[in-house]
Amino acid sequence: MASPDPPVTSYAPSDVPSGIALLVTIPFAFFLPELIFGFLVWTLVAATHVVFPLLQGWVMYVSLTSFLISLMFLLSYLLGFYNRFESWRVLDSLYHGTTGILYMSAAVLQVHATIVSEGVDPRIYYINTAASVSGLATDSSLG
Repeated sequence: MASPDPPVTSYAPSDVPSGIALLVTIPFAFFLPELIFGFLVWTLVAATHVVFPLLQGWVMYVSLTSFLISLMFLLSYLLGFYNRFESWRVLDSLYHGTTGILYMSAAVLQVHATIVSEGVDPRIYYINTAASVSGLATDSSLG
């Protein structure tokens, strides 16, 4: 007599929606502003004349890395990969907490680069200002 297959266990929390419903449910809806403003930060910094390579290099590193990891998190939620792991919420919380701290440091450095570029060229100053505002908006969408 053959034994029945063991039941499939899912570690997914019951309150995580699936598919497109994920994008309209709090706190998962914050992935979109995080991705949009994070994308704006690194594209705007890349579009300027980099005054301080070390400062704005950190801004680029934080924003680009966070953008890619957030995109992977969003795709894993949309495709349901979180169902396989019990500690998914802990990983998500640790990532967003760490990213919030890193984005705050990057936003402060970008604001400093904006202040320094004030008298150089108005176009670069405005792009740096937009990058600073986007960095602060990304940080606020994380927390």
